[in-house]
Amino acid sequence: MNRSLPKRLVRSLCTLGLIVSLGGCAFWNSSKVKPADLGPNVVLLPVQKSWTAKIAPLGQLPLVVDVHGATLVLASLDGSLQALDANSGASLWQAKVGQPLTAGVGGNGRLQSVVTRSNEVVLLEQGREVWRKRLPAASYTPPLVAGGRVFVLTADRALTAFDAEDGRQLWVQQRTGESLVLRQAGVLTAVGDTLVAGLSGRLVGLNPDNGAVLWEAPLASPRGTNDVERLVDLVGPMHRDGSQLCARTFQATVACVDTASARAQWAQPARGAQGIGGDAERIVGTEGNGTVIAWRRADGSRLWSTDRLQLRKLSAPLLLGRSVVVGDDDGLVHLLSREDGSPLNRLTTDDSGIAAAPVVAADTLVVVTRNGGVYGFRPD
Repeated sequence: MNRSLPKRLVRSLCTLGLIVSLGGCAFWNSSKVKPADLGPNVVLLPVQKSWTAKIAPLGQLPLVVDVHGATLVLASLDGSLQALDANSGASLWQAKVGQPLTAGVGGNGRLQSVVTRSNEVVLLEQGREVWRKRLPAASYTPPLVAGGRVFVLTADRALTAFDAEDGRQLWVQQRTGESLVLRQAGVLTAVGDTLVAGLSGRLVGLNPDNGAVLWEAPLASPRGTNDVERLVDLVGPMHRDGSQLCARTFQATVACVDTASARAQWAQPARGAQGIGGDAERIVGTEGNGTVIAWRRADGSRLWSTDRLQLRKLSAPLLLGRSVVVGDDDGLVHLLSREDGSPLNRLTTDDSGIAAAPVVAADTLVVVTRNGGVYGFRPD
């Protein structure tokens, strides 16, 4: 790496995953300040490990765990998929698509979809391949399987719809944008009968039948003087409550939009790279420096923030019961009070780092590590 590059730019490129192969991130990380010691774990919310399971390592795959009822579907970097019973961690089925993955998993319970490194979208039914189709560009966002269609958001900022039955391409909506794109999951979801996608710094509602744009709501505008600083992609996970959808734009804002009126309700500056979690009253996000912030969902006013986990690389949060759950790059899972961010418990996994936003299924908190460890926790 050219060591004359400004540290700010190096840090941004590392976040984007664009110079990892040059060793630039290792150089940057070697000089960073170590996080403060957390001290002894004082358990105010008893939680016990219920089960563990193992999948193939994830590496830097931007995994999204697909949850439907008591079934979890997970993907690994090598192209393998596995469905687990959230009650016991038992394997329900396994499959391999024959290529390393760049995105997964999206599904509807019966069907599952992933994207391979060779730019193919693959659809499976309970682990059995149904079809695969070539894409014009890479994709890092899990496909959305809904309404008899498979929707794919690619890195060239195109949104493509395929027929779920035979893989026939139905339509393409193409956007222009910045020359860089994040190698992590974006925003792609359904709100009623509207397809909603994050395209650059905008939340866009589309007709799923033909791709026609119905509305747009800007969440952030490009800023800065270079391509890295001007990048305003939306990052997942987002959080929806009724017609209100809240999301983060990379290193810029956290914002909420009323999808019924296509009106941006509020936006607050936020310097994070991971998606957000929420409930009916609050939105919670993790900043790039490890600060955790909660905003009032109704108007975006700040409820609380905590720097107890500062300098730790944190996952997107999950709001579960009276806790906010976040994982870190050391494999620790932190349970914070949703009322004030104070610590409630700290759970251990392996030391490879939490690879995806925590999820809940069948009253079980599930976290996945980079080495492929899957851990199920339940209240004591």
